[in-house]
Amino acid sequence: MSLNTRLSLGIATAFALVVGVLLVVNATKSPSTPSSGGTVESRSGETVDPRLVRPDSHRLDTAPDGKVTFVEFLDFECEACAAAFPAIEKLREQYDGKVTFVVRYFPIESHFNAERAARAVEAASKQGKFEAMYQKMYQSQGEWGEQQVPADAKFRSFAKDLGLDLTAFDKAYADPATLARVKKDAEDGIAVGVRGTPSFFLNGKQIQPQSLDELTAAIDAELNR
Repeated sequence: MSLNTRLSLGIATAFALVVGVLLVVNATKSPSTPSSGGTVESRSGETVDPRLVRPDSHRLDTAPDGKVTFVEFLDFECEACAAAFPAIEKLREQYDGKVTFVVRYFPIESHFNAERAARAVEAASKQGKFEAMYQKMYQSQGEWGEQQVPADAKFRSFAKDLGLDLTAFDKAYADPATLARVKKDAEDGIAVGVRGTPSFFLNGKQIQPQSLDELTAAIDAELNR
C-alpha cells in the first residue's frame, strides 16, 4: 500500500469516526456562549471569524504571505485525530512556507486523559517544546489512551525525554492558567460550530475531506485564488 493511500485511508477513517460515538461533543460544553468578537477579512477578501485563530494560538507553521490558514481543533486522546495526524504532517511538509497550520485544543470530556494531555502540551509550550510534545502525544497514544487512570506520570516522563525543566513543567502543568488556556480554545471551538474532533477549517470555512487528495485539492484551490 502506498504512503498516499495509507494517509488517505487515515483521513477517511478520521471522518468516519467523526460521526461515530467517539466524537460526541463534550457534555459540559461551555458554561455560556462566547460573544462573536466580530470578524476579520482574510487575504482572499472573505470574512473569517477571529475565534478560529487568536493572536496566541499555536502555529505549527507560518506562511509569510498569510494567504492560506488551516486550523485543526483536536483531542490528543481521539483515535480519529491520531489517524489523521500522519496526513497533517505530510501536508505540513508539502506546503512548507505556503500554508499556516494552527492547532487548537478541544479535549472531549468522555476521554479521561484528553484534558491532561492538552495541559501537558501547553506546559511544554512554555519551554518552546509545543511541537515536540504535540507529536509525542499522537505517537504514544496507544500507551495511555482509553484508560480510566490519570496519565500524569506518563506525560511527565515525556517532558523528561524532551529535556524539559521538570520543576517548571510541573508548575505549568498544575497552573490554573494552563487549564484556562485549554478551555478557552474549546470555548472558541464550540462557538464556531465544532462538534467533534478532528474538526478542520480552511480560510475560515469548515471542511470535511474524505481523502488526502480532497484535502490537498482544497488547499491548492485556496492557494490559486
